[in-house]
Amino acid sequence: MRAVVFAYSNVGDRCLRVACARGVEVALVVTHRDAPGETLWFQRVSDTAAELGLPCLYAEDATDDELAAAVGRTRPDLIFSFYFRSVLPVAVLALAPDGAFNVHGSLLPRYRGRAPVNWAVLHGETETGATLHLMVAKPDAGDIVDQAAVPILPDDTAAQVFDKVTVAAEQVLWRSLPAIIARHPPRRPNDLASGSYFGARTPEDGRIDWSQHAAQVYNLIRAVAPPYPGAFTELAGMRLVIAAARLAGPRSASLPAGSGPGLNVAGGRIIAVCGDGGRIDVRTLLHGLDPVPAEQLAGLLEAQRAAHHP
Repeated sequence: MRAVVFAYSNVGDRCLRVACARGVEVALVVTHRDAPGETLWFQRVSDTAAELGLPCLYAEDATDDELAAAVGRTRPDLIFSFYFRSVLPVAVLALAPDGAFNVHGSLLPRYRGRAPVNWAVLHGETETGATLHLMVAKPDAGDIVDQAAVPILPDDTAAQVFDKVTVAAEQVLWRSLPAIIARHPPRRPNDLASGSYFGARTPEDGRIDWSQHAAQVYNLIRAVAPPYPGAFTELAGMRLVIAAARLAGPRSASLPAGSGPGLNVAGGRIIAVCGDGGRIDVRTLLHGLDPVPAEQLAGLLEAQRAAHHP
């Protein structure tokens, strides 16, 4: 079976390797160029393609028509999409007579759309996974071939969950490919009415609302912790990112009188107080790439109080 593979990130790297190991003839790999200013914490699929000796095309270098022509010239039996960042045009999907298949980082029909792992952590889910499904015009809406679940532990960050989802994606594809190659993959309906859809997230979505409950704030911190942009608050004109934290008990430390919601310093530690009175033990606070220790934060808090109460 000949295939064109659209792939990006770690899921793209691992699933491309699985396809080759299972004997799929990959005629073309389509991936993305690195976004300007993006921190590269994941595997470049272009490097994987070069290692495996596969022809590679950057999607940004071709129009939709040019992309369809490039795919058509390979005469593929199959098309795969492994964490590719763009929705494939229907004209491209139609070029694969034996089907177009996508790996999505959730247990469909839940968390269709963008950033599924981050959204699952943000909502306090205890489980997510990877789903292999057929592609149709509507994103993440085709019949489900197979899926595998992974746990989300209470202190897991989105990056840790993404690593688990990557392994689940590899396993699902590995066990599904023999049936796909034999042209009889299992299929079951993707019941969209019982699922959910979420859009892309932006760095600004990481702004902390200290009036929320501690569990909500902590889930946001976990959901966007580095290498993602991070949950942040602003103090004295500085954007401070909470890069690592843990939920703390309500009597974790004696706070200074008048301490309100937001960042505080007590006993040489940084403690965040939330709207329900719950506390978060801030383990790593950053300004840009520089750590902000408790004593520096104490100085910023004192300066802010002095400015508000001269």
